Amino acid sequence: MNTAMGFSVTARGDREIMVTRDFNAPREMVWDAMTQPEHLRRWMLGPPGWTMTACEDDPRVGGKYRIAWRGPEGEDLAMSGTYREVTHPSRIVRTESFSMAGEPQPGETVGTFELTGRGDVTSLTITLVYPSKAARDGMINSGMEHGMAASYQRLDELLAGTPNGK
Repeated sequence: MNTAMGFSVTARGDREIMVTRDFNAPREMVWDAMTQPEHLRRWMLGPPGWTMTACEDDPRVGGKYRIAWRGPEGEDLAMSGTYREVTHPSRIVRTESFSMAGEPQPGETVGTFELTGRGDVTSLTITLVYPSKAARDGMINSGMEHGMAASYQRLDELLAGTPNGK
């Protein structure tokens, strides 16, 4: 899949997707940008033309989150779940459930997010485990990597303090 800009999305086994991405920022700064709604609203927007319509995030064990977007053609997408593990500033394990046009999608995904710092560079590794091969393949075929790549480019700008990140 996509390997541009140090970004990689790889299918593993029958039910997993692994995402890796490096950021030129200290781990604490990346953690804050990925766990605080005021920052998430600025970068986690998906492909061009999409807007965030809801962002609720309580990153603690048992805490819940819900993020929703609207596409340029009026399509609605939402992701929600519960935090199972939060180890500041290095690891999050949470469930992920999606709904499209208000209709829940089948199954629940478990996402593990790991941040590893090396000075002013932080590596993000996300492992997503889907309830079935069909669910995993559906996500791959959705073009998810395009929305993630666009969002991570905005996160780069936010971390660098450039005008588009402000």
